[in-house]
Amino acid sequence: MLALRSLVFNVAFYVNLIAAMLVGLPTMLMGRRAVMSLARYWGRSSIWLARLICGLDVEYRGVSNIPKGAILIAPKHQSIWETFGLLEFFDDFSFVLKRELTWIPFFGWYLLAAEQIAINRSQGSSALAQVSAAAQRLFAEGRQVYIFPEGTRRPVGAPPAYKYGVAQVYASTGVKCLPVALNAGLFWPRRSFLRKPGKILVEFLPVIEPGLDARSFLAELTERLESATDRLVAESLARHPGLSRPSGSLPPARTDTTGETRA
Repeated sequence: MLALRSLVFNVAFYVNLIAAMLVGLPTMLMGRRAVMSLARYWGRSSIWLARLICGLDVEYRGVSNIPKGAILIAPKHQSIWETFGLLEFFDDFSFVLKRELTWIPFFGWYLLAAEQIAINRSQGSSALAQVSAAAQRLFAEGRQVYIFPEGTRRPVGAPPAYKYGVAQVYASTGVKCLPVALNAGLFWPRRSFLRKPGKILVEFLPVIEPGLDARSFLAELTERLESATDRLVAESLARHPGLSRPSGSLPPARTDTTGETRA
C-alpha cells in the first residue's frame, strides 16, 4: 500500500508541477512577484496532495521567529520537500542554485523570471564572491535568500558537512540569519520514491544576529541546526514507532563551497 500511494502521489506531484507551469506562463510577463505567487501555490498544493494521498502532514513551529524584510534563510536539507514546503512564509525570496537548472525548459524560465541566484560552480572560489554580491543586492531590496548550508541533501543522521558559502554571505552582508530545522527526510527520503505517512516537523529557530565572524557564525549555525534537527527526528521516531532512519551510504565529499540548491 505504501508503494502504491507513493506512486500515485509522485505522478500527481509532477502533473501538478507541469500544469502549474503551463497555466502560469502569463505570470512570467507580470513580474517577479507574480511568479513567486505561483510558486507558493505550487508549494501549498503539493503539501495538500501529500496529505490527501500519502497521509503526510506538516507542523510548523516557531513561526513568530520569522523576521520581516531582508533575511538569510538557512534550512536543513534532507529531501526535495524543503524546496517547496517553506515558500508560504516568504514573499520575495531567492534560492542560490546551480545555473544548469536555468537551462531546463519552462522550469528554468521561471527561475530566471523570479530572479534567482544562479551560479557557475566551475568558477570555484569566485562563485562565493558572485553569491555574496548578488545576495547583497537582493537584501538591499528587502528580499530573502535561501542557502542550504550543506549544499546538497543529506540523509537523516548523517554527520554535518556545512559549507563556507553560507558563512561568507552572512559575514559579508551583515544580515540576520534564520536557521530552519526539520525532519522531512524521515518521511520523504532522498533518492527514494517512497512518501511515508506521518507529520513532518519544521522549526524556525531564533535568528542569529549580525556581527559574528564567519567561523564563529558557522559554528553557531551548525550547533543550532544539528541539535534542533536531532530533537525533531527523535520526537517523530518516538511518535511513529514503525518509522526508521533511512539507510544507505553517505554521498561523496563535495569540493564546492557555495551551498547552492541541488534538488
